[in-house]
This record gives sequence, C-alpha cells and structure tokens, in this order.
Amino acid sequence: MARVAIVTGGTRGIGAAVSIALKDAGYSVAANYGGNDEAAAKFKEETGINVYKWDVSDFDGCAAGIAQVEADLGPVDILVNNAGITRDTMLHKMTLEQWNEVIDVDLTSLFNMCRNVIEGMRERGFGRIINMTSINGQKGQMGQTNYSAAKAGMIGFTKALAQETARKNITVNVIAPGYVNTDMVAAVPEKVLDGIIATIPVGRLGEPEDIARGVLYLAADDAGFVTGSTLTINGAQYIAG
Repeated sequence: MARVAIVTGGTRGIGAAVSIALKDAGYSVAANYGGNDEAAAKFKEETGINVYKWDVSDFDGCAAGIAQVEADLGPVDILVNNAGITRDTMLHKMTLEQWNEVIDVDLTSLFNMCRNVIEGMRERGFGRIINMTSINGQKGQMGQTNYSAAKAGMIGFTKALAQETARKNITVNVIAPGYVNTDMVAAVPEKVLDGIIATIPVGRLGEPEDIARGVLYLAADDAGFVTGSTLTINGAQYIAG
C-alpha cells in the first residue's frame, strides 16, 4: 500500500512541485491549501491529486483536516510543512498583526501539524517530516524580521524533534531553498530581482522541481539515517558553516 503524504501549501509553487513529485514516485498525496479555491480546483483537475482546505495556523483546523485525510487515504507517513507567507516591512514600521500572521502561519503551523501526526507515527514506528525553511532563515534578510525569525525557528524545532523521534524511525529534516521561481519571487520588482540573481553563483533562480527532488530524497524509506539535518538548495548563494 502506498505511503500517505501531506504537503501543506501543496497546490502552488514549491508545494505543487513537491505534491506532483511525490505522486509520480508512488505516494498517495494530499495537498493542503489555505484560501485560493480556484487555483486548488485547477491543480486537482490537472494532477488528480486530492486537495484539502484548512488554515495551518489553526490547531483545531489542522486536527480536523488531518483526520479527513486519514479517513480518505490512510495514516500519514510523510508530512511536508511547506505553507508560508510573507508580510515584509522594516521592523520600525511593522505592525503586531504583520508579526503575528507570519509567525502563526510559518512557525506555529509546525506545532499544529506535527502534533497531530506524531503520535500515530510513533505508534507505527515510521515517519518522515520535512520542514521548508528559507535561505533567509539561515542568514537573515532586511525587511523580513518576522519571516527570518519564523524560518530560523523552524530549524531549531526540527533539530529538537529529530532527537525526540530518532529511535522511533521518524526522521525530521529541513530544506532551505534559496530564491526559487515562484509567484512570491515573481512579485519582487524586476530591478531588485536582477540584483538577487547576480548574487547566485549558478546564475539563475531555482526551480520548484529542484526543491522537490530534495523532498523525495528525505521522504524515502531508506533515508532513515538522515535526521536533524538542513539541506541547503540555493545555487551557492549562501553557504552555511
């Protein structure tokens, strides 16, 4: 029986590429989304992947959504925490709402999702949790104190949970993408984007499929000795020590 995977933010951008790659590799995939019904319906029609709507910043919503996925597809074996938002501004202009929105969606969602699958994974003695952080969670970024804090927090969360679950054959890892050709990056002004690309040694933006290949590696049954790790995929733009 195919292993079941949930991908949050799984109908657009990096999440869509991850959902498709997992399906093509034989997994039974549930793609979560938060708000864009039209994009989700189109994604389902084009890919045949089941889509599920819930707010990852809401604990009870996550519990209900995961319960529905498990009723439809079976127990969750792989969780890819990919959902994220930005509310960029300098700290001296940032509102409490802008801070809280990003922390809730990008960081608190890890607790909401992991807490609702971890007991089942422990009971079954298998799990793969993959958290999508960012180059800006590793190095920081001006105008993104909220986003950088959330993404750095994901790395600490991952390292701690990896130690808690290692003996249960549950791995917990982070992927840290650089700048990837998604709608979020496309919204950056062209002049700014050109400047970013100039700092990437490979000379281009990443593609969502570049990140999806990393997920496939970490999600595999035979990746059991890789846990608590950060897989950096950024074209050598930033090399963490």
